[in-house]
Amino acid sequence: MTTNKKKILITQTLSPCGRALLRERDDIELVEFPNLISAADFEALLKAQAPVHGVALGATRFGETELEAAKGIKVVTRIGVGYDAVDVPALSRRKVPLMVVGTANSPSVAEQALFMMLMLAKRANELHALVRDGQWSTRLGKLPYDLFGRTVMIIGFGRIGTRTAKRCLAMEMNVLVHDPYLPADEIRKAGYEVVADLDAALPRADFVSIHCPKTPETIGLFNAARLKCMKPSAYLINTARGGLIDEAALYDALTSGKLAGAGLDVFATEPPPVPNPLFELPNVIIAPHVAGVTWEAVDRMSEQTARNLLSALDGEPIRQNVINQDVLS
Repeated sequence: MTTNKKKILITQTLSPCGRALLRERDDIELVEFPNLISAADFEALLKAQAPVHGVALGATRFGETELEAAKGIKVVTRIGVGYDAVDVPALSRRKVPLMVVGTANSPSVAEQALFMMLMLAKRANELHALVRDGQWSTRLGKLPYDLFGRTVMIIGFGRIGTRTAKRCLAMEMNVLVHDPYLPADEIRKAGYEVVADLDAALPRADFVSIHCPKTPETIGLFNAARLKCMKPSAYLINTARGGLIDEAALYDALTSGKLAGAGLDVFATEPPPVPNPLFELPNVIIAPHVAGVTWEAVDRMSEQTARNLLSALDGEPIRQNVINQDVLS
């Protein structure tokens, strides 16, 4: 290895198209690591490979300890858009940009949100079991619902929320949007009704789809009190982050008839412990945090991750993909 090469650690989940972009450069050396590597093993790897100039992360945590071990980090990227496992202030203190993949996986997550709405409204689990178990004669007791004419509330109007809203509009639903961090005019210009008071508007919603980041303000966003604001016939969808819904309160609402159903791609603890009482309910759709991990999305995210790394190492990081914008000044 020549001394002027820049060393990049990449998780094994980076797809071939992303690797190809990095391998085109003769000044880049790639080192792979397992996506589910332990914190201790990752720290040891960083120390052994130091100096490390860039890292492409999957689920691995990254903060002050890892920065110190790497001895030369110029950029940290996530093969995704969430970054709650990254210590952003630690990176900012060292002027290291944290980069994400922008819109690369947002169509996939939006499709999953709509899919879960349809699965729940059409009572897919229940009707599947009805036919399988020879209960055909009881089918009229489990009639499905239409999305047409129903009201959906989108929580968070960013890259994914905007796409979910468009798909709901195509289903001829009435779309409400709650995002306290966006100007109301921006939401109105996009053609949606603005919701300023979340609790006051929740009784109007037949579906609520969560698309906001996990922050101190949004943890427990849907607790027992807020779930009580929803009408008994409503469905709650979370393809954002675990911890935004109080899962014990959700179970109580679902089993007491105060909520019709839920679609969950994310959980407070991942992987969630099993057995889990939520998973036994016929009106709950679950998935293992893969809404944004389709074949196409993995390719788009991997390619964008590679471009993020190269742009930062070349001294011109793609600005719109940098989370800690303060490092750019």
